[in-house]
Formats: sequence, structure tokens, C-alpha cells
Amino acid sequence: MTKKLHENDVSFIEALAKILQENDLTEVEVMRDYGENDSLNVRVSKAKEVVHMAAPTAGYAPAAAAAPAGATASETSAPARGSEDPASHPGAVPSPMVGTVYLQAEPGTPAFVNIGDKVKEGQTLLIVEAMKTMNQIPAPKAGTVKRILVEDGAPVEFGAPLMIIE
Repeated sequence: MTKKLHENDVSFIEALAKILQENDLTEVEVMRDYGENDSLNVRVSKAKEVVHMAAPTAGYAPAAAAAPAGATASETSAPARGSEDPASHPGAVPSPMVGTVYLQAEPGTPAFVNIGDKVKEGQTLLIVEAMKTMNQIPAPKAGTVKRILVEDGAPVEFGAPLMIIE
């Protein structure tokens, strides 16, 4: 590869990054063939912020929804600073894997647990689907379900808090 060709490739990659930003994309992948045994494979991606949000309960309004349209991020996050991080709660049930959460066995059936339910140690709380396998998540201890921190069908990360049991 010549130096001039390398400079063109850098410009090409910069243009892809600009397209990614302007169109609010998370990833672009392109393959360029220059001839026999000469090609360029480019994948430009940006990390997407993962937001974990509690399921709304009576009397609860997320700060972003309650904030005026012109409010800045620092203004809307100020009330959240005083609130407790669910992941650090002693009764938090963390996700043991990356996957998709299901609060019920099948669509249209009752949820495994609801807020206020008393659960026994080992009782199924929800399902996390990972690689087409349905994994039942058991209660790590007996107690009462105080908060459900995920929505049905939502993606979860490893270690993300799923619910609070006290």
C-alpha cells in the first residue's frame, strides 16, 4: 500500500465516523476492494450508553420525564444524586448474565412475582434468555419483593440489578 493510498483510507474512515455521528448510528461496516490481494475492511462503531431504569410505580415519575423541555442534564440528574443506587442495595438481585429479561413464563400468563409478594429462597423470580436458552433466576434469599428494576423484554447486562428483596 502506498502512502497516498493510506492517507485516502484515513479520510475515508473519518468520513464514515462523520456519517455515523450525523445519522445517529451506532455502527458502520464497509469493505473496499482495490484489486487482487488488496482490500480495506473498516468497522466504525461507538459505544451506546446503557441506561438502567426502574419500572414506574404509583407516585413515581422519572426525573427526565418530569423535567421541563429546556432543562439541562445536570438539572435533571440533581434529584437522582440523593437517591440510593439500586446495585448497592443489600437486597439487590443481580443479573448473572447478559440477556433479555422476561417477568412471566409466557406472554399472557401472570408474572412470576409482583411488588409486595413474599418469596422463598430458590423461588423463580424471572427468566433471563441468553443464547436462546431460558434461565430461571431464583431468589437468593427469602423476603418481600420491594422493587422490580427491569421491564419485561428489556435487555440486561451482567451484574445489573433486577429487583430488590428485603
